[in-house]
Amino acid sequence: MSQHARRQLTVVLAGAASLAIAMGVGRFAFTPILPMMLHDGVLDLQVAGNLATANYIGYGALASMLVPKKWDHTTVIRLALVTTVILTALMALPVPSMWISLRFLAGVVSAVGFVFTSGWCLAELSGTSGSIGSAIYTGPGAGIALSGVAASFMSAAGLTGQLGWVTFAAMSAIMSALIWGVFGRRTKLVEPFYVGTARAASGKVLGAEMPLFAMAYGLAGFGYIITATYLPVIAKNAIPDSPLLTVFWPLFGISAVVGSLLAAKVKKSADARLYLIGSYLLQAAGVALSVVWQDALGLAASSMLVGIPFTAISFFAMNEVRRIRSTHHARHMGLLTAMFAIGQIMGPPAVGAILRHEANVDVAFALALGIASIALVVGAAIFVAMIVVFPAERRQAGTAKHVSGY
Repeated sequence: MSQHARRQLTVVLAGAASLAIAMGVGRFAFTPILPMMLHDGVLDLQVAGNLATANYIGYGALASMLVPKKWDHTTVIRLALVTTVILTALMALPVPSMWISLRFLAGVVSAVGFVFTSGWCLAELSGTSGSIGSAIYTGPGAGIALSGVAASFMSAAGLTGQLGWVTFAAMSAIMSALIWGVFGRRTKLVEPFYVGTARAASGKVLGAEMPLFAMAYGLAGFGYIITATYLPVIAKNAIPDSPLLTVFWPLFGISAVVGSLLAAKVKKSADARLYLIGSYLLQAAGVALSVVWQDALGLAASSMLVGIPFTAISFFAMNEVRRIRSTHHARHMGLLTAMFAIGQIMGPPAVGAILRHEANVDVAFALALGIASIALVVGAAIFVAMIVVFPAERRQAGTAKHVSGY
């Protein structure tokens, strides 16, 4: 293997690990630990919804847009890794009054880690053949799967949610130590990497295209978040005595890894919005399936259909930002991340509001999931309209500008 190929592989693995920590732990460790905390009696579904909402509000706090421009991106990534470990460990403290703040801060840090890791890795991998950059997005899925499997073993052993937080903090610390050196290299000037065709920003783009894109991306946040937050609880309500209760969340994560690998095979010449449309509709089908097919097989199929597009959507969206905003795209990635978070923020309160008016928990979840599925279909329709109104122009060879690596 050549030195260049080894460098590419190192960047991919480090980027995937960083996203596994930022997303798989910083954002989604709460999901597999939730049934353990419910069993411990330290919270109920209403409090759980508040904690999830706090995390999603933090994720949408636009912190990545406020990071000083003079800070090197690898420095920010390192700070995000350390802070995620600390915040995860602090969740083990038996001080419920702190949990809201801790989950909020974990959301802020996960957003910063996601945006800066994505931007740095995609820049480092610019100019490579194929869509190798998508491989970094196996990280969130791998983190979800790993945390889900770990929580399954801990739950089967009768361990507490408190120990679960400590375990996830230790796992994150070990992974951070392994990849620490990779992020010692400062950002260089590189050619931006694109999925789809590229063109310079025009007045039309500056007017309506970016707001429509942000709106559609926000609908993706709402569309999947109810499943991503409550999947273990939904499964426990649907099949309470099944030995497969702990399988569905890891399956979601593994499917996300598969989706990221499939995204690496896409044709760079195609319009990325076509891939986004397909991803949204696939996820919509998965969300709806959990309503109409509530046995182990149906929930497994739902987990896979929602999981496969999960990180692929982020990959296509982040590269679409780089296409229509060839400079200062970190700020616009942060904006999209915030819109995605706004969609997520609406999920748990929507479930809470339905639960307050519907005594039957199964009916309440079914209604919430139905609304989420419709939101994803609407998001896909927006991308269809964008393709019609804002057709992509093909990039002429040699016209791409060299911009800052983020």
